Amino acid sequence: MSPLPTSPASGSPLQALQSALRPPPPVQAKPRLLVAGATGVLGNEVLRRLVGSGRYAHTEVLATEAMATGLSGVGIALAGVPSPIAQWALRPLPAHTGLVMFEPPRMYYGRERTLWTPAPAELPALAQWLKRCGVQTLVVVVPHATGRLPDALKRGLANLDEQAVAALGFERLLLVRSARKAQDAAGKNVLERVAAWMLSTLRFMIPQAEQPVRPAKLAEFVDAALQVLPPGTHVAAPELLWQANQSGSAGRAGGGMQGVVQAWLAAARNPAQNSAPNAKPD
Repeated sequence: MSPLPTSPASGSPLQALQSALRPPPPVQAKPRLLVAGATGVLGNEVLRRLVGSGRYAHTEVLATEAMATGLSGVGIALAGVPSPIAQWALRPLPAHTGLVMFEPPRMYYGRERTLWTPAPAELPALAQWLKRCGVQTLVVVVPHATGRLPDALKRGLANLDEQAVAALGFERLLLVRSARKAQDAAGKNVLERVAAWMLSTLRFMIPQAEQPVRPAKLAEFVDAALQVLPPGTHVAAPELLWQANQSGSAGRAGGGMQGVVQAWLAAARNPAQNSAPNAKPD
C-alpha cells in the first residue's frame, strides 16, 4: 500500500505562499453619525464622548452656516433653514446613527449660536428626514419637567409625536427621558422671579430618582447603550438614568455604566420584570 500524501510542514514556503494569497477577512466599515442639537452642556458632553470613542467613521453636526469645528473627524452638515425640514436635501453620504437633543445653545458661545437645535414639535419631521438620510439607529434625548411626568408615561411612548417616530421603522430607537433643570430666573420681571422662587421650593418634594442627572453621566449612558442596544424601540425612564448617575467605573461591583445598561436590557427582555403599564416591548 502506497503511503498517504503528507501535508506541507508547518512554516514551509508553500504554506507561507498560500497564506499570503488568501484574501484578508472583510473589515466592517464604521458607521457615520449625524447629530442635531449639539448645544449646551449636554450636547457638548455627548458629542465629545461619542467622537472620542473612535467607533464612528465620521460625525456631522447640523448647523445654520459653515464653520470650523476644531474636532478631528467632525464636520458640518448645513440645515436647510428656513425651509421646512421635509424639503431639506439629503446628505451626500448616508448616516447610520442619528442623535437628537433639544438643549438650547449657550448664547455666550459663538459656535453654539451657529449650531441648529430643533424644537420638540419638529421631532416627527426631523426623524423622517433622518430616515431618508439612511439612519437606522436613532437616539432622542427627550427633556421633561422634573417631577411632572406621569408614571404611566415614563417607560412608554408619551405622545403622538413619539408614536409617529416609532412607526417610521428605525432598526433601533432609543428615547431617553431626561429631567431638565429649572430655567434661570435672570431676565424675568419681579413677579416671574417670585413665582420661580416659590416653585423652586417644590424640588425638595420630588423623589431623588427623578432629579436631573449630570450631563457627563447622561453622555456616558448614551454611549454605553449604543454599543449593546438590540433592535426595537426602547425607553430609558428617569429612574434608570438616576441609577446610571450613581454608577461608578467599570471596575467596581456591578460593572459600572455597562452593568446598568445590561441589567436594564435583561429586565426588558423578561416580561415578569417589565410589567410597567404602557411600556413598549423591546
